[in-house]
Amino acid sequence: MSSPLLEIKNLSVAFGVGEDRVLAVDRLSLTINPHETMALVGESGSGKSVTAHSILRLLPYPEASHPGDCQIIFAGEELFNLPERKLQTIRGGRIGMVFQEPMTSLNPLHTIVRQVGESLKLHRGGGRREELRAQTQQLLELVGIDDAARRLDAFPHQLSGGQRQRVMIAMALANEPDLLIADEPTTALDVTVQAQVLDLLNSLKKRLGMAILLITHDLGIVKHHADRVAVMTAGRIVETGSTNAIFSQPQHQYTRKLLAAEPAGQAQPLTVMEAPLLKAEALKVWFPIKRGFFKKTVDYVKAVDGVSLEIKPGESLGLVGESGSGKSTLGFALLRLLAAQGKIFFDNHYLSLSTPEEIRPLRRYMQIVFQDPFASLSPRMTVGQIIAEGLQIHAIGSPAERQRLISETLSEVGLDETVTRRYPHEFSGGQRQRIAIARALVLKPKLIVLDEPTSSLDRSVQAQVIDLLRALQVKHRFAYLFISHDLKVVKALCHRVMVLHRGRVVESGPVNSVLQDPQHPYTRTLLAAALMD
Repeated sequence: MSSPLLEIKNLSVAFGVGEDRVLAVDRLSLTINPHETMALVGESGSGKSVTAHSILRLLPYPEASHPGDCQIIFAGEELFNLPERKLQTIRGGRIGMVFQEPMTSLNPLHTIVRQVGESLKLHRGGGRREELRAQTQQLLELVGIDDAARRLDAFPHQLSGGQRQRVMIAMALANEPDLLIADEPTTALDVTVQAQVLDLLNSLKKRLGMAILLITHDLGIVKHHADRVAVMTAGRIVETGSTNAIFSQPQHQYTRKLLAAEPAGQAQPLTVMEAPLLKAEALKVWFPIKRGFFKKTVDYVKAVDGVSLEIKPGESLGLVGESGSGKSTLGFALLRLLAAQGKIFFDNHYLSLSTPEEIRPLRRYMQIVFQDPFASLSPRMTVGQIIAEGLQIHAIGSPAERQRLISETLSEVGLDETVTRRYPHEFSGGQRQRIAIARALVLKPKLIVLDEPTSSLDRSVQAQVIDLLRALQVKHRFAYLFISHDLKVVKALCHRVMVLHRGRVVESGPVNSVLQDPQHPYTRTLLAAALMD
């Protein structure tokens, strides 16, 4: 048996000092062998990402500390005592990392070719501009980005969440690392691309002799792609074993709880037929493609191309499709956050002809939960200030009433009132998503656009959030536009579903009818990739 490629011994990570000190990882030990995929699973906040960031000393020091004696040994070299200059040659070189939130990991001011090329130049030395462009294009094609040549000069904000995630994977694989740390690598990807990316990682693992530390909350991915599994909760590993053993004979109670968690149930049927709360007719969002010295428009990206829809009070409409199909763009356009052609009506108001000043009072009743919770939460504000901001802008309640509303909403999304004094960077991705949901719910809106709200949540918390959203819908008669690539979650929450492909609706109808008897070939492809029960 060869020696481990990576060995973590007695790792502890604490944030804060004194009474505010929080122990995120508690005496964790873990080994990863050459050529294997080790999955680290557990609920949101269990310490998975903190463990991964500790390997390459990427935690926010001095806020983070390592109490006790701990070691991280990679290929026989102790990383904790390694000089920063030497460690930089390992980061992105021998150890690649795919971060959980691609929008915050990519520089918004640099093009994709510059960012991927920078990684190539840093670890391989210089290279001509044409060579770097060609190598970058090959990497983008490798991770399944369509029309990669046209994406080279794009900026991160011009790509969908799934496309940004694939760019991060391309950067991590650029220098053919010995170990790839993949922190929720398929969180933002639709089901078809998930399968493609995971198959790609498996083939690269075999070709490069690479080991993978796979951090995920998706147990379906773990079952089909991991060699061994470590189950983590409250900063500790409670069970480790082969994938077959963990799934067939789990020993720890927490492991059994994880395996049993699954979004279930269905939306409560609508009993009252009302006029639509939101209606769109022939909506179009086209982005011009400009080239040449004078930036002449040579073509258009037809992100949304003639979409019509309506949502009634108390109804959930699911919007599904592959990454880049136009789902998020459509959601932004409906809220007038993007310019669009066509007609939009909301609560008897014609939004298409309304000025920003006329729309401002309606913003309270049209809320959105963004796909990337970290990018949408101000790092300079506490959780309490973030949730209170909407209440203050719309002059809702006295300070005492606002505090009561904040406490009630945090409780509804499964967070304690004490989190109001903390900042977003102190929370896991799943916890930040719950904060983002609380910010939308606290205003008691009529319509909520939910853009992949459960993509960064583990299965047990997904089930809790779906149950919560259904209960809140019954209580407050919220209308939901639910954008997701997770068809099981769509089935559990939505009344109707629309399938979007290349900016156009290819199929729509009651959720059970579409998912059980799909008519369009594209819908059947989505369902096959999702392995729906």
